Amino acid sequence: MNKSMTSWMALFACNLMWALQFTCIKLVQDQIGAFSTVFIPMLVATIFMLPFVYKDVRANKKRKLSDLKIFLLLAIVGQFPAQVLTTFGTQQSTASNASIISLTLPVISALMAVIFLKEKMTVLRWVSFAIAIVGVVLCSLNDIMGSSFNAQYILGNLLIFSGVLGSGFYNTICKKIANDYTQMEMLFYTYIFMVALLFPFVWHYERNIFNAFPTFTTSTWVGLSLLTVFHNFLSMILLFTALKHVEAIQVAFSNFLITFFGLPIAVIFLHEKLSLASIIGGSLLLLSTIAITVWEFKQNRKPSAEKLIRQTTI
Repeated sequence: MNKSMTSWMALFACNLMWALQFTCIKLVQDQIGAFSTVFIPMLVATIFMLPFVYKDVRANKKRKLSDLKIFLLLAIVGQFPAQVLTTFGTQQSTASNASIISLTLPVISALMAVIFLKEKMTVLRWVSFAIAIVGVVLCSLNDIMGSSFNAQYILGNLLIFSGVLGSGFYNTICKKIANDYTQMEMLFYTYIFMVALLFPFVWHYERNIFNAFPTFTTSTWVGLSLLTVFHNFLSMILLFTALKHVEAIQVAFSNFLITFFGLPIAVIFLHEKLSLASIIGGSLLLLSTIAITVWEFKQNRKPSAEKLIRQTTI
């Protein structure tokens, strides 16, 4: 199977896993604070990676000690706001506000890819982007009409948007170093710094969490497990796999699928109802992503086919 198509399948899967995040936070928020909600799954995921990353670390000859600065930057500017500030923001704002603000991620990621990676917006990408925006608006129509952006929620909204900026920055810079590190290495090094950054906050503000494990309910354990395995580990591995073969702008477009996948998840776990506008909007999101996937897959095949013909002729 073509690497580009495999990468797009990985993006579909990781966006599905990211769509679970808000539901998981809801499952654990009654018993676990914001810092611990990020710290515990990330710590467990880091420990889980140890035996897998050891071989990659020893084999990687491109690694330089100075590169650790990049991973520290990714932790502070990327992962910390993306996970911690988003969690705090959601608690201080509303779910509808968080949903709307999070939908700016594809736009932010695309802009950062143009700025930092010098990627280009083709006509097809602009068309797919426009279709996706329409789909997003339709999916969020009820939330937009019922959302509240008054002064009470300004701080929470700003924190959520800071998290969006962090996610966009993280995805873009990871693309830049993807050829020098394996997926497991990039995730492991970032998480090491994140665990070190979070521990003082957990110890100072939420130290009682370490004695509360026996009191965790089934919902809390399920939420933590999903955050650990899917959100903090498997989804990120799939993301890094995709980043090696597709442009950051394409990854940005795929983020619209978070809304598409979030709809059935809300129906299943939160018993929310889908409106006709939401169904149409979700279909447009899927259409825009499939369009750019299939078209650019064909475009990538043409140079390969032409190269093969030239080699055969020679």
